[in-house]
Amino acid sequence: MERGLTGQYVSSVAGGVNCKAFVPAPLPPTPELQLSGKLHSRISQAMLALGRLDAISTLLPDAQLFLYSYVRKEAVMSSQIEGTQSSLSDLMLYEMEGMPGVPMDDVQEVSCYVNALSLGVQRIREGHPITFRLISELHQALMTSGRGINKAPGEFRKNSVWIGGHRADEATFVPPPAIELANCWADLERFINDVPQETDPLIKAALAHVQFETIHPFLDGNGRLGRLLIPLILVSGGVLSQPLLYLSVFFKKHRQTYYDRLQQVRISGDWESWLLFFVDAVANTASQAVDTAQALNQLRQTHRQQLEPLGRLATSAQQVLDVLFEQPIANINTLVKGSNLTPATVGKVMDRLSQPDIALVKELTGQKRNRVFAYSAYIDILNQDQT
Repeated sequence: MERGLTGQYVSSVAGGVNCKAFVPAPLPPTPELQLSGKLHSRISQAMLALGRLDAISTLLPDAQLFLYSYVRKEAVMSSQIEGTQSSLSDLMLYEMEGMPGVPMDDVQEVSCYVNALSLGVQRIREGHPITFRLISELHQALMTSGRGINKAPGEFRKNSVWIGGHRADEATFVPPPAIELANCWADLERFINDVPQETDPLIKAALAHVQFETIHPFLDGNGRLGRLLIPLILVSGGVLSQPLLYLSVFFKKHRQTYYDRLQQVRISGDWESWLLFFVDAVANTASQAVDTAQALNQLRQTHRQQLEPLGRLATSAQQVLDVLFEQPIANINTLVKGSNLTPATVGKVMDRLSQPDIALVKELTGQKRNRVFAYSAYIDILNQDQT
């Protein structure tokens, strides 16, 4: 449904150039959303997929192990949208104080995303509402290191910015001037917290994401924080008990459609087309997350059985395998700490698991000392839907 312009253009100056900046109207949309027909059916499909995802998180032997890796996968993909080159393996190497094969700024940015997301979920569980205080805290965590450290962490931008194009008067989009940010955010904050009326959490997450990206309140990190807002709203609204829905893979695959839908909302007020795209992203991503969880669970069972014929080494090998499910890239010290086995025993286990007849792990460094191992099958499952 086309409602026309969903806000107003105001005169502004960005980069020393006169331009027209866009100030969005408060949510919810007017006239109200038309959630019937095709859109109603697709919303129902998305909710069913979310229900299966929430159920699988309670059926996994250890949901936290899955969450650990899945959060890191999301951090990598969300940061890649912004131009970093870090891989999941790079991040895990960095976290165990290994040496990533990419610029340090890249992997630090990804690590900060993990910290910000974890902090956000912690605050939601503590009962904090999604307000400027929380968003500011998350932005600080997101910009603690890497290239964002000099981009005013935790503070709304004080300058006008533009998106696309080499100058503001030829830009694809110019977000609200800095002077409008406080009012824009206050309106969005009220909507997120169901003032004056309640909004279904899935619809709320979809609309709030667009509004946040349109407001573009920070100098940097808006895309990552806007994507992070989606699982936080769903956890806060009780749709998910674990923050296991991350749409960065889908948005990255369909990047141009994603940007087109955002701009279409602003120009024509067609929220329904955005919602169709968004709920398809939710249904697709939730279904893939369920498949990934089931595949990892099956992998664990299969590999534990594969270790049973190892005789006296079998019990130690299974203890090491449990640690690798927590940290799929690990050195001997990490495995010793996690398994409470001796370095000598862990070394024997890893030598055995590296041999061709088992080949559960791959040694990455080619060194005799300070060796680093990858649980390749585990990482391959996580990487399956990233292209």
